[in-house]
Amino acid sequence: MAKDQDKNDIQPEAEQEGAPETPETAGSEAVESEEDKRQKLHANNAVFVEDSGPCKKKFTIEIPEEAIKSSLNEQYQNLRKEAMVPGFRKGRAPLRLVEKRFGSEIGMQVKLRLLADAADIAMKKEKLDVLGDPDIDHEKVELPESGVMRFDFEVEVRPQFDLPALEGISIEKPVVEVREEDIDEEILAMRKRAGVWTPKEDGTVDDGDQVVASVVMDVEGVEENQKTDNLEIFVQDRGFVSGVPVEGLSGILAGAKVGERKETSVDVPKTYFNEEYRGKKVGISIEIREIKRLEPAEINEEFLRRFGVESEDELRESLLEYRRAQAERQARSSMADQVYKHLLDNTGFDLPETVVADQSTRILQRQYTSMLMRGLPREKVEEQMQQLRASSDEQAKEQLKLFFIMDKIAEKLDVRASEEEINGHIADVAAERGRRPDKVREELARDGSLAQFALQVRENKCIEKILESAEIKDVKPEEKKPKAKKGSKSKAAKETATSAEEPAETPEEGEVAGEDQAEAKAARKSAAAKRTRKKDAE
Repeated sequence: MAKDQDKNDIQPEAEQEGAPETPETAGSEAVESEEDKRQKLHANNAVFVEDSGPCKKKFTIEIPEEAIKSSLNEQYQNLRKEAMVPGFRKGRAPLRLVEKRFGSEIGMQVKLRLLADAADIAMKKEKLDVLGDPDIDHEKVELPESGVMRFDFEVEVRPQFDLPALEGISIEKPVVEVREEDIDEEILAMRKRAGVWTPKEDGTVDDGDQVVASVVMDVEGVEENQKTDNLEIFVQDRGFVSGVPVEGLSGILAGAKVGERKETSVDVPKTYFNEEYRGKKVGISIEIREIKRLEPAEINEEFLRRFGVESEDELRESLLEYRRAQAERQARSSMADQVYKHLLDNTGFDLPETVVADQSTRILQRQYTSMLMRGLPREKVEEQMQQLRASSDEQAKEQLKLFFIMDKIAEKLDVRASEEEINGHIADVAAERGRRPDKVREELARDGSLAQFALQVRENKCIEKILESAEIKDVKPEEKKPKAKKGSKSKAAKETATSAEEPAETPEEGEVAGEDQAEAKAARKSAAAKRTRKKDAE
């Protein structure tokens, strides 16, 4: 008897010596055993999966009675150890009393855990690339006293498709010659951006004017009309009235005089960023109070000083250099658009409306980041974002398709954006905006743009890699054509990344707005180089 007792006493020590336990070992074993236990509990679940629409899967899961009882029993046993029941010491209360006192709460906890674990395990076994979390209506699922617990849910999944050929794509590179007329137009645009709005006495509304109006909006489903006084409206073909996109606005207001009222109605796109108007019919009444026109600034000493030059000839020379560099950038952009078009034209897959709506914010963020990467200041970016927010359903779908296509290309070509490359692009943006790189990075991290910024860098690398193997042919445009609607990515994204065609308000003293920052930088750089050359010659 004593020998047996000694043997029993010694056995645990021998086990400990043979398998010493460290905190690391204990933690990993605990995690592994918990996952194994979870898998074992749901090993006999019945899982049925079927297509429920484009990029959608419907799961129907049945959890057997044995798994439910086992989970309930474990939860009650754990609770019993800690439960405080009147008349009993801690951990001594009969199980039936614990069940009676905490049954409802325990049942809810067990049900929620079973639903979440069963769904998670089923999706992992199917190896689906799920977008978002499963939409399980747990309130409609009851924990049965006997029998199986059956529930279903839908998930949105990443679309499956084959990529088209990525090598040997035929690309045309536009070779643009910068003309004197282009410089004249550039200087006029700079004068307009530095100009002031002046009242048009006894005048009528023309395209490019600004009107101050009282606006009444009748929004579908809203009882009380929304009224806004002294609202400034820029008159352009694709304009905005109190945040609502209005196609053909310049035609609606053309020829109107002060005191006149113009009315129209708009069917707001289902993917519009503002939920207040999304998918609704909005009646708009505009009563004109004042009409203003833009007076371009004069070319004088103060105007030239903004760009660090001393004469108009010096300004023209610096702009010529800037426009040539810009033409090369535009050529690269045109070639990228042709790549996007090739990808879209040769890749087909469907997207449900819910995916388009849910991803609209993500699309906005990507375009927002893209414009920042071009060096545009945030004020100008916010102006241009209005154009993107007015994108049609087709444009939103197009951009979303490109996101999935480029993501798959990056995976196929093994393209990644290194931290060094991301920091390099951030430094470029900071230099264009006259900011410190660390401050720009802080802003991107603060507003959630940093991850999207990295995706944009990766996408640019993919395009460059595709262009390396493309068959590129130089083409010279016959003549400068007026702007037209663009196809492929140009229609969906680039259209919104160019000027919103709204004359900017007069900048504050010492400020340079929009494209003027790049032009001013180019002008100052050119002027400084010219002075250096002159000094060396002397």
